[in-house]
Amino acid sequence: MFDKTKYGRILVPMLTPFAADQSVDLAKCKSLATYLVEKNMADTLILSGTTGEFHTQTFAERVSVFEAVKQAVGGKIPLIAGVGCPSTMETIALAKKAQALGFETVMIVAPYYTKPAQQELYAHYAEIAEAVPTLNLILYNIPIFTGVNLEPCTVGKLARKYANIVAIKEEAELNPKQMTAFLNATPENFIVYNGDDTMILEAYTQGGDARIGGVISGASHVVGLQVRKMIETFLAGNVAEAAMMQRKLFPLLRIMGQNGRTNPAPLWKDAMKLWGVDAGLPRRPLTPGTPEEVANVRKAMVEYGLL
Repeated sequence: MFDKTKYGRILVPMLTPFAADQSVDLAKCKSLATYLVEKNMADTLILSGTTGEFHTQTFAERVSVFEAVKQAVGGKIPLIAGVGCPSTMETIALAKKAQALGFETVMIVAPYYTKPAQQELYAHYAEIAEAVPTLNLILYNIPIFTGVNLEPCTVGKLARKYANIVAIKEEAELNPKQMTAFLNATPENFIVYNGDDTMILEAYTQGGDARIGGVISGASHVVGLQVRKMIETFLAGNVAEAAMMQRKLFPLLRIMGQNGRTNPAPLWKDAMKLWGVDAGLPRRPLTPGTPEEVANVRKAMVEYGLL
């Protein structure tokens, strides 16, 4: 049975450092994972997620990241493997590989580029659930990248049919009330994770501490301690104080999408560098921030009190 308390409330989709030659820098992967654990920025690390730029990595590279981070911090913090691929066949293969490496839980983004219909999405996840029945499966809904929305009725049917489909990560801001729809469509032990740093308090307002697993938070590479305090403040009943904390954080989150950037990973890497932590380079076509963009990031960090 899936126990959300094991994974905590701050799940960090870890950045993947790339070297100057664009190869995966496994040494920096290990050091970044160690840093996040030692600084208490994360309760769980998710590997090969959107923030980790999985979409530009090969199957073998994703496995190498699983292996490296597990070697570095596997005994210190729970790890979740992102195994979603465009095809069902490859997703199952990567899920089985993660399981062989000792992962108990995987996160599976809806197939991207193929834009499957709802009945195809159901069949995709059903086949995976049957192929790895002892793995916990977290569905991952992010239509802004995949071009498809996992509808609540589809998620509800999957969750009621397959006991190992235990949760969903919802990219919440574009459809903020869909979290409630997921909660209403699924069994009471099914967990919803908020996948948008701008929607942390809104998620808890909709589902409470019982049904909301926490936030899958790229921002927590930098503000994990502040996010943790904000959640604790809200759950302690100090709503106004928590709301002010979220308002203060909001401009920093927004600056990561400047100039039409959809994936904030490159600018979070720049933010970490300003903080003295080398999280490597993004993989092209994503590029580091321009001098002007980095200056805007610095300004936001100063105003938030990080620098």
